[in-house]
Amino acid sequence: MWFSRSVTTTIRSNLKALYTRVPPGTPLTTADLNELGISADLAVYYVRSGWLERLARGVYCRPGEDLELEPSLVMLQRKLAGLHVGGKSALEWYGMRHYVLHQPTLWLYGWAAGRLPDWFSERFTAVYHRKRLFNETPDAMLHVGPFERRARAPDVAAPERALLELLSEVGVRQPLQEAREIVEGAYSLRADVLRELLRETKSIKTVRLALQLGREFSLPWAAKLDPAELPTGSDRPWVSGAGDDPLVLKP
Repeated sequence: MWFSRSVTTTIRSNLKALYTRVPPGTPLTTADLNELGISADLAVYYVRSGWLERLARGVYCRPGEDLELEPSLVMLQRKLAGLHVGGKSALEWYGMRHYVLHQPTLWLYGWAAGRLPDWFSERFTAVYHRKRLFNETPDAMLHVGPFERRARAPDVAAPERALLELLSEVGVRQPLQEAREIVEGAYSLRADVLRELLRETKSIKTVRLALQLGREFSLPWAAKLDPAELPTGSDRPWVSGAGDDPLVLKP
């Protein structure tokens, strides 16, 4: 294919921008390419020439590079409202775990129903769940923000929120015993943040479980929480587990 000198210069300069301004392992949308001066037609040319790899419709990366998790999550945040690393995974990111899995599953939560795209799930072991555990809006999630407050980092639940997300899964996708072991080591949580989140929690089970396990393990933050100020529900108990040692959650 023949190009004029000016077009050839544009192709080379935009290609240089693609390889110098974009960190390795970063997926790119069509909009990202446009910001680099790469039009849809030029993107097609780059793909055919082997300078760009098409992952899915409107999603690209540089060829021969393994995608990095963090920029991939940042891209997903544009597609799924409220998406963030949460629950057990967020606690693991903060170093709060009772054992280390060789390849742990990444737990992602968001406001809207949806599914992870194939280009992501083929590269990362992850699950996504729509969860509306708190009274909040997707554009103002409670205690969710860039990991370690770094620029261009993916959104992650604060440890206090992550613990409540974990407890909300007990009896559904989260084994009770593992949750107990994780809570036992969660002695450094901030009582004021937990209080704020618990007041906005929609799940009575989660509130009761946090209070009961916190008291059971004599965690510092538990003593600073007044159940009378929190939505603990009616006088009916909530029971989890089977056999000789079920967990009974009282108001």
